[in-house]
Amino acid sequence: MCPLYSDDTHALLRLVLAGGAATPRRRLLDQHGDAGQALRAGPAAWRAAGCIPAQCARLAQPEPAWLAAGLAWLAEPGHHLLAITDPDYPVLLRHLPEAPPALFVQGDPAALWHPGVAVVGSRTPSPTGAELAADFAGALARSGLSVVSGLAAGVDARAHEAALKVAGGRTVAVVATGLDRTYPPAHAALQARIAARGAVVSEYPPGLAAAAHQFPARNRIIAALSLGTLVIEAAARSGALITARLASEAGREVFAVPGSVRNPRARGCHRLIRDGAQLVEHPDEVIAGLTALAGSLGQALRSRLGAPTEQARPAPPSAPAHSDPDYQRLWQALDDNPTGMDSLIQRSGLTTAQLSAMLLVMELDGKVVAAYGRYCRKP
Repeated sequence: MCPLYSDDTHALLRLVLAGGAATPRRRLLDQHGDAGQALRAGPAAWRAAGCIPAQCARLAQPEPAWLAAGLAWLAEPGHHLLAITDPDYPVLLRHLPEAPPALFVQGDPAALWHPGVAVVGSRTPSPTGAELAADFAGALARSGLSVVSGLAAGVDARAHEAALKVAGGRTVAVVATGLDRTYPPAHAALQARIAARGAVVSEYPPGLAAAAHQFPARNRIIAALSLGTLVIEAAARSGALITARLASEAGREVFAVPGSVRNPRARGCHRLIRDGAQLVEHPDEVIAGLTALAGSLGQALRSRLGAPTEQARPAPPSAPAHSDPDYQRLWQALDDNPTGMDSLIQRSGLTTAQLSAMLLVMELDGKVVAAYGRYCRKP
């Protein structure tokens, strides 16, 4: 049996390598405080948390080659493993019910806290679609927002590249492989540049190659890390549409750029618009759609990170968070009893996206307590 080391990084890596459903492993971290204590709790506690026999077996004795590969990767400068209980774990992602119990990060973990917009779309965009991806992503980066995408060919790569060209621009790539791999391989240099200026993130351990089922799972992290998702060219069946759906389910804004009715890559965007996504023709419309959310969240995150208050260009101005009438309406809708999102919508008249962002800010400010999708005033 592999020994239980006091090094929590070693223990956390073993928890990741147990694989399987995330909820039991998150429950172990919540119940025991850290991965080392969770492992020391033993098989009975693992089973009580919901771990299946295969997970228990891997918790007791991880595959030595996978453990060695993970520890070797983590020994390199700029390589991190963040538990969901770690203060540096991105708070937007922590609120996702299916959030990974831990994240591998290459680059600066603080980049994951910066307000951002997911820019996604076709892997084979038209020339116009590729130009639009660069134009929108560049404008978002210049506004002070981070550009989040998946390092894929096409729209993803153009969005990352455009953000990197902006002085002080930030970009985050969420990938579906271990961070010692690059998919597609041709983007190895781009991945390194993103890590140097922002962060590359994965829930998968070093050594894991690309597999089809890992890409939709990756998309939930892209959606949850972002204030909103912008779709630029997507076919009727597209991974970008999965990201947009997940963003909507997480209470985030969804934007879509329309295209020609003769362009099959525009059909997914048109469907999103019919289903309620915001039709946008210019980057300013995306920025305006997120102004209040990005401004208030950005202020809270700057306080959390101790980051400077000025960017290459400032983010759009917004009303002070708690003097804003919407915040007052939300505060009046809350009380000492945990309340679900549907009830808060009815009481306040605000949208899910507005409430999600404001509740996050109020939680960061210590005004609200959140648990299992229900919210109440902090005693």
